[in-house]
Amino acid sequence: MHDEAVRNAFLVQASACDSLGSPFTARLCRAVATKLDRQTEVGERILSWPGDVGPSGDSVPLRLAGALHALAIQEKIAPLVDMAPDDEEALWQGCSSALRFHSAFILERLKSPPQTNEVRRSAVLLPGFLSIAERSGKPLVLSEVGASAGLNLQFDRYSYRLGDVTWGNQSDVFLSPEWRGDAPPDGRIEVVERAGCDLNPLDPSSAEDRLRLMSYIWADQTDRLERTAAALRIAVENGLRVEKADAIDWLKRRLSTQHPGATHVVYHSIAWQYLPDALKRAGEALIAEAGARATPEAPLARLQMEADATPGGAAITLQIWPTGEGQEIGRADFHGRWVEWRGWRR
Repeated sequence: MHDEAVRNAFLVQASACDSLGSPFTARLCRAVATKLDRQTEVGERILSWPGDVGPSGDSVPLRLAGALHALAIQEKIAPLVDMAPDDEEALWQGCSSALRFHSAFILERLKSPPQTNEVRRSAVLLPGFLSIAERSGKPLVLSEVGASAGLNLQFDRYSYRLGDVTWGNQSDVFLSPEWRGDAPPDGRIEVVERAGCDLNPLDPSSAEDRLRLMSYIWADQTDRLERTAAALRIAVENGLRVEKADAIDWLKRRLSTQHPGATHVVYHSIAWQYLPDALKRAGEALIAEAGARATPEAPLARLQMEADATPGGAAITLQIWPTGEGQEIGRADFHGRWVEWRGWRR
């Protein structure tokens, strides 16, 4: 029965990959679902997985896909993505060979969850930052929870086209999501301080951490690979680092200081939802307490891009203190491929 649950988890992930534009990763997951057996240490480990294997649990299919991609990036195996799309047997043979000859590496990679830093989410967050800057008229202090390598902490170092609005200076990272709805604000943003935390931060200057981040990008999505590589180069040039810390402890420290003359923005994208309920409640309380201390001279804002009860995307929400008024200002694709913008309704 457990074998069946594992195989079904790979099929569920395959369907998700199809919908998110990665037919190769979908094929890989289907091949594993059909062919994986207990003849290798890796097969035995996966088919005996003790927890929830699927996308809402331990994401074992993506752990395996990331391990195989890492081997291909290091040229230790031939790139599976280059195999003919209709040759499922060749794909499985390449995968099976990797499971046999690189078992130690794959087993080690299976121990930890996938870690990504989707740069396109900056195009989802930017109109929120523009709304905050427009309403407050102040420079921004940034605090990102679950920042990974911090690539969305440097959103102001990228260039954008949001519908008819262009924003930012010349950059090797250009973001242009499918834009739906109203035009976003169009103004200047000054960032006077930026910081982020993560339980397992990735260092852009570390070759090992760069490999880890790149390996979890699906191998047939070359635009994402190129964009992330460019964002990592910008991060290295600017000495960007994310602090290793528990989100609640870190927020307590970050929110203990007010910033007269600036708006402190606490933000997160597809991160808060992974906190245990008790930590979410603690974090909400900390932010509410800091909001109660906010003043017109030292405002606080919270910008979120998180899944909600509505299927087919994430909600973009914004709350600003000292008034405490909050709204859903838009929706977006989880990978930032499209943005449906409503804006702040007065």
